Amino acid sequence: MNDQQRRRPARPHRRPKKDPVRFLAFEALRAVDERDAYANLVLPPLLRKARAAGGFDSRDAALATELVYGTLRRQGTYDAVLAACIDRPLREVDPPVLDVLAMGAHQLLGTRIPTHAAVSASVELARAVLGEGRAKFVNAVLRKVSADDLDGWLTRVAPPYDEDPEDHLAVVHSHPRWVVSALWDALGGGRAGIEDLLEADNERPEVTLVARPGRSTPGELLTALGEGNGLPGRWSPYAVRMAEGGEPGALDAVREGRAGVQDEGSQLVAAALAAAPLEGRDSRWLDGCAGPGGKAALLGALAAERGAALLAAEKQPHRARLVERALTGNPGPYQVITADGTRPPWRPGAFDRILMDVPCSGLGALRRRPEARWRRRPEDLEGFAPLQRGLLREALAAVRPGGVVGYATCSPHLAETRVVVEDVLKGRGGSPVRAEWIDARPLMPGVPALGDGPDVQLWPHLHGTDAMYLALLRRTG
Repeated sequence: MNDQQRRRPARPHRRPKKDPVRFLAFEALRAVDERDAYANLVLPPLLRKARAAGGFDSRDAALATELVYGTLRRQGTYDAVLAACIDRPLREVDPPVLDVLAMGAHQLLGTRIPTHAAVSASVELARAVLGEGRAKFVNAVLRKVSADDLDGWLTRVAPPYDEDPEDHLAVVHSHPRWVVSALWDALGGGRAGIEDLLEADNERPEVTLVARPGRSTPGELLTALGEGNGLPGRWSPYAVRMAEGGEPGALDAVREGRAGVQDEGSQLVAAALAAAPLEGRDSRWLDGCAGPGGKAALLGALAAERGAALLAAEKQPHRARLVERALTGNPGPYQVITADGTRPPWRPGAFDRILMDVPCSGLGALRRRPEARWRRRPEDLEGFAPLQRGLLREALAAVRPGGVVGYATCSPHLAETRVVVEDVLKGRGGSPVRAEWIDARPLMPGVPALGDGPDVQLWPHLHGTDAMYLALLRRTG
């Protein structure tokens, strides 16, 4: 060491810059990982807090949202890329480090953020939340990631389609292999359809509003949104689609409960049940799994138009409170109770129309809850199976002869849809039920590609909705 080097002062310690956007996104990802939280529940309060603190504008909110949802949707793809850039199994990398790396990979491979900005911002975030040593590791890994674009990486890390179609699609479209297989079975057809579906699962869904009949109208919502900020729904007569970045809570009708946020598929299910032909009495309706209340609020409004009363039942007390809130102000008679639909407090044959939107895997809403695809396991379906059959069996007992039951689920998995209905009708696991199918397709007028019937499966890539399933059944004795 020469004299000049000895005399050179030590470099002062530099405090890492705290990027509020990336720090917020990291905070949301940690909550998803550590607490099994859902991003759509964690992110909004974080964004509100950041806005309230000042210096956090709509562009910042949009970037933070993209970083969180983009990272979660593409987690499987980014894990495959990162595994190729790290010399040990990913399970041996601390989860907070993986979150920073995955978010950095998304900026490099899934956005238009310049390479140098994506790497430097990720390294600064690592310095702030992980420390200098791990920041160097993040820097080294992301520089390897930046050596190629997404298409180049997919060529390297995804097996050829001809050798292993399901694994190829799983890596390219970031879905667990078992989910790819289940969706493909439910959809049928060749490669193009399943790729379109998987791609749709990775797109940001529109925010769709429902104008509750008798309380608001689509026209009112469109006027309140202003020209260019709202569009009529594609299929539901009650739907309005919001422009990207809009805030539903800013609308008077939403704040007052006269309208709400509800996927168009859910609206179609409730409207189809309400429109099913019925002879005789039509005065008592039941929503047997009512939480969190979106379908109950629409059903309650439709029932009120006919002078019918709605009973909304929900097993979980906190969800029952959400149902009560959603129904507050309904113009017709209604009641909300905390009750288990498999052990119902109501008498047999008491209702004319019943909706059973049963608990399920949620594979139909992966656009909205991208983290769910990584949490679910095939064995989870075995846990739902007895509950789904029990709820449908009790619903058919609770409806009067000639009345209608709608069995709905936000999953296209065959084990949660048609198989459940057929098992109950044939008496597997219980006594046979005297009921017949109603063709649900004519009750969704104007909606294309509804299949061979009599049940209906909606699809994100075909209808722009969640993958809702509906079977309509009429009790015959």
